[in-house]
Amino acid sequence: MPRKPKCPCSYPNCKELTNGRFCEEHQKLSEQHYNKYQRDPETRKRYGWSWKRIRDRYIRNNSLCEMCLKKGKLTPAQEVHHIKPLSKGGTHDEKNLMALCSSCHSTITAREGGRWG
Repeated sequence: MPRKPKCPCSYPNCKELTNGRFCEEHQKLSEQHYNKYQRDPETRKRYGWSWKRIRDRYIRNNSLCEMCLKKGKLTPAQEVHHIKPLSKGGTHDEKNLMALCSSCHSTITAREGGRWG
C-alpha cells in the first residue's frame, strides 16, 4: 500500500519534512508548550518522571496497538492510554493502561472529550 508523502513541518520557517504535524524537534517544543501553559498544575503533577518510566516500560512490553490488534491489524503502539482517566480516579496501574497507536489514541481522546474538549 502506498504511503502518504511527507509534508513540511508546521513550525514557522522550518523546512523539514515529516509524516505528522511537526518534525521531531518541533514536536518536542509543542509538547513542552502544551504541558507548561495549557495543562493545569494538578495534571502536570500526575504526569511526571514516574509516569514516563511506567509508560516506557508498558510500551516496551506491549509494542502493538491493542485496538488495531482486535481488528486484525499490526500497528506499532506509540502512546499509552488510561482506560479510566486519572481525573476520574484512574491510576497508573497496568490494568488501567492500554497501548495504542496515535490514531486510535486520538479517536478515543476526542470521543471522551479529553485534551480537545
